[in-house]
Amino acid sequence: MTSEEIVAFAEGLARIAAAGGGPKALAAHLAAAIGGGVLVEDVQWQHVAAAGANGIPPSARPGSGARAGTRTVQILGGGGQLGWLSAAASGDVEHAMRLCAAAIGVELARESGGARRRTFWERLASKAYHDADAARDDAAARGITVAPSYLAVAFEAERADDAQAPIERSDARALAAEAFRSGGADLGFLERGSALVVFVPVAREIDASNARTAAALLPKSAAKRAQPLRVTGGAGTIEPLFTAHRSLAAAQAALSIGRRLLGPGKVALYDELGAYPLLYEGADTARLRAFAGRVLAPLRAYDEKHQTELERTLRLYFEVGENVKTAAAQLNVHRHTVFYRLRQIGEICGASLERPGDQLTLRMAVTIDALHS
Repeated sequence: MTSEEIVAFAEGLARIAAAGGGPKALAAHLAAAIGGGVLVEDVQWQHVAAAGANGIPPSARPGSGARAGTRTVQILGGGGQLGWLSAAASGDVEHAMRLCAAAIGVELARESGGARRRTFWERLASKAYHDADAARDDAAARGITVAPSYLAVAFEAERADDAQAPIERSDARALAAEAFRSGGADLGFLERGSALVVFVPVAREIDASNARTAAALLPKSAAKRAQPLRVTGGAGTIEPLFTAHRSLAAAQAALSIGRRLLGPGKVALYDELGAYPLLYEGADTARLRAFAGRVLAPLRAYDEKHQTELERTLRLYFEVGENVKTAAAQLNVHRHTVFYRLRQIGEICGASLERPGDQLTLRMAVTIDALHS
């Protein structure tokens, strides 16, 4: 290869690495440049990537029977050897191979560091730490900057133009990195089956609001990409670092519930699913009572402050089968007053009595409170 060809080849490697192409794309670039097969192996001689239509070279492992014309160079990175790059080609290809091996070494070292990071998030999700200090110390040892709290978002992505076409997991990670821009703390990534889970750092209340908004807008963000994706997901609850596993469980539940109720292409927020998580996950008495208290709390606070009867109006409205005229008679008010109060209830609770899901939530809260108060 001429000096100009070497420069062009190196520039191509840089573009591929910048785009997150990984070892496979780098090996394919080398194979195209030298017109021969390329094999990438790790230090255990496991195949990492292969490329080229003119025959993949055999393993660099001693005794594997390397054929004539096969060249092999070490892949170095992170202070040690990470593997071997082999190529079946004639001519002067050593410079191109060394450049490619260096680029692949950077990618493999990065992936090795990524594995250390993934181990932290796996341990956090599995409740392996005995206290918050232990979790923070391990994160620091792995080079991870953590936030006080996190919002877990679980989502599945597929090609918008062909639901059956697989996507690279790196595409989903890139989408998440663009959508959930963090301040000083790191994003956390986990894989759960076909879903990618992102732990979004939350340091302030505004971060919580921004994270929820970004999660809800994730399908639109995915649809605007150069290669559009269709995203279905669920966002969990805001939890302290040590109990981030709760947000993960909530995100997975929201993903399942949202997929069934909202269909594909939507992100369900756990906090906005009302009674559905209780029905999907099951709940004991304590959780039922906490749910009812949380739903009715805004009405009770308003009634106490303004000396109104919104909670009583809601209960009676349900008791008389949503008959406004009957409710008005029993409350000794005009029916227009009942209509006004129902609108107030919707605004205060952030719900609508015309939406089945919201009505189910309010009905269950009133019923649970009547049973357990």
